[in-house]
Amino acid sequence: MVPAALKALFSSQTRVKLLSVFLLHPEEEYFIRQLTRLLSEQINSIRRELENLRRIGLVRARHKNRKKYYKTDTEFIFYQELKTMFQKEVRGGESATVASLKNLPGLKFLELAGSFVGTQSKVDLLVVGDTKKEVIELLLAQDPTMRNVKYSLFSKADFLYRLSLRDRFILEIVDDPRHLVVVNNIQKEVEEARK
Repeated sequence: MVPAALKALFSSQTRVKLLSVFLLHPEEEYFIRQLTRLLSEQINSIRRELENLRRIGLVRARHKNRKKYYKTDTEFIFYQELKTMFQKEVRGGESATVASLKNLPGLKFLELAGSFVGTQSKVDLLVVGDTKKEVIELLLAQDPTMRNVKYSLFSKADFLYRLSLRDRFILEIVDDPRHLVVVNNIQKEVEEARK
């Protein structure tokens, strides 16, 4: 789903979808057919918008294995500003997918990391609670910009136990001040586990 504020700013829905993919996943490379499947758009509109983005310098193209791959050029003059705009849509809770994730039954803790906030992280979402993996995957699959999102799901007990052991994987995510905790119904238990 294309965020309303961004759709109003940009004339093309396809361009907004492409910008979301490239700005929220700058480390990834994509080829045209992959993007048409991912974004559910026509190949000609994808091709045209990719060429526009390549011409202005936001994406680079390279040939590999008989395919043309596109990747974000992080040296683009307005890269950081555009990335911040798209991240604000996600951070502000205006993303329908993030809003749905926040309302999952049994959810105790949800942290946005990695592509959501522009950091290098092993996961983009840290989910804690009695939530079904299939439900999370279904929600992510419904939003074309979320299909490459990496997540980790822990039960409350497992998360608190790993936190008490100073598990490196968990600490790298929860200790990064740039990551955004959007649900924390176990704050006292988290503080206890960290003592």
